Amino acid sequence: MARIVVIGAGLGAMAAAARLAVAGHTVTVYEKTSTYGGAVGRFEREGFAFDTGPGLLHLPAVYRDLFVKTGKEPLEECVALTQVDPAARHVFADGTRVDLPNASRAGTVTALDAALGAGAGERWGDFLTRAREAWDRTRRPLLEEPQPADPAPLAREPYPALKAGLLRRPTTTLAQVGTRELRDPRLAALLDAYAWSYGFDPATAPASAAVLPYMEQTFGSWYVGGGLRALADAVYERCRKRRVEFVFDTPVEDVLEKDGRAAGVRLAGGEVVEADHVVSGAPVPALHHSRDVPRHQANGTGRVTVCLALRGPREAGAVHRTVVHAEGGRPTVTVLRPDDPALRPDGEHESVTVTATVRTSPEQDWEPFADGMVEAAGRAVPGLAERLLWRHVRTPEDVRRDTGTAEVPGPALAGAGGRLLPAANRSPLPGLYFAGGWSHPGGGLAHAGMSGALVAGLIVEGADFRGSQ
Repeated sequence: MARIVVIGAGLGAMAAAARLAVAGHTVTVYEKTSTYGGAVGRFEREGFAFDTGPGLLHLPAVYRDLFVKTGKEPLEECVALTQVDPAARHVFADGTRVDLPNASRAGTVTALDAALGAGAGERWGDFLTRAREAWDRTRRPLLEEPQPADPAPLAREPYPALKAGLLRRPTTTLAQVGTRELRDPRLAALLDAYAWSYGFDPATAPASAAVLPYMEQTFGSWYVGGGLRALADAVYERCRKRRVEFVFDTPVEDVLEKDGRAAGVRLAGGEVVEADHVVSGAPVPALHHSRDVPRHQANGTGRVTVCLALRGPREAGAVHRTVVHAEGGRPTVTVLRPDDPALRPDGEHESVTVTATVRTSPEQDWEPFADGMVEAAGRAVPGLAERLLWRHVRTPEDVRRDTGTAEVPGPALAGAGGRLLPAANRSPLPGLYFAGGWSHPGGGLAHAGMSGALVAGLIVEGADFRGSQ
């Protein structure tokens, strides 16, 4: 069987490693940091613990499939999965509040009508119908199949144009969808928040980004007991059980080429490791030098995360996720309050995570920005200022230090002339493959897991591989 080197121990790369090891290959993972998980990190202090990456899991079927295909223990025997209900509480700039149920379109329509007025739910429901059209048109090529050699058809907008009189008026951006179709600033803000949560600016994101709220509201949101880091732990342990070897604190400096294909890697310090295939967790330019750098989805957005240690227990009626919408150019803030004993010292304290997606800027002073985030979070957490023991601010530059980039990789989106299609899983160099959030089908835990499945299929089945079933 083949010798395979995997660069990086992110979730997508580990998903590929586990599947390849089950297929009988010898797999070694080289990770430049001292731990696994990539962006799925953890911050701990004084008995408090916080996820520093994603806080919720969408499309858990991706990881259920990984665990079914790589061992006897299903995912639910390795981590505790719980549906989050309500999926989110939304607090709008005018003070209006609405709790949206998990994976219930009828419940969402009813809740929006009650909170925003008659007709609001119907407009949102009609929008989701059009979003489903875009989903149905792009699900296979964007999620379940290797990116086609000619991705030009995916550059066209799949979101259906609305009729304006006798003509159909095309909608090119997600912001236009909110203005033209939802016709309520609060519904538009609700739509915008889904785009920002995935790293997209609604003003420039294509209308096809409508699939993001459709996906969440159709398939639901799930919490992993102990935090999302527990999922990274489980995937790592599954790799170890399949005899994947991990070498930490060992950067890879270059991919070696021989006879026109990848032949191994050169490690920091000069050591050469030969391989039949190389899987990279990111299509970083440093691995290409004179070769053409693969297409890169550059959104220019990063995340600021503020970890809050609070005295006092979580109050009755608190919800897991609250989205606080702002006005006047301030960012939308997401407040996560998991009721999880594993994340707090005892029942008289609470761990709260506050996040915002922002334009990245190395010169930004993030402490005043974090002050505004905490102030906004006070609309979701009663008495927050009086309960606050301490806070820890994690900036896009901290993410750059740990992962190599400050940006947020978003899921692949059709339309926009193809600029939001990430690198294909097959690189321009035969024998070199890409897995993880920076490659097809893009960012987010579910998409990263899909990329690992696609890469494993391409290596194991070769030219006969047509995608996940």
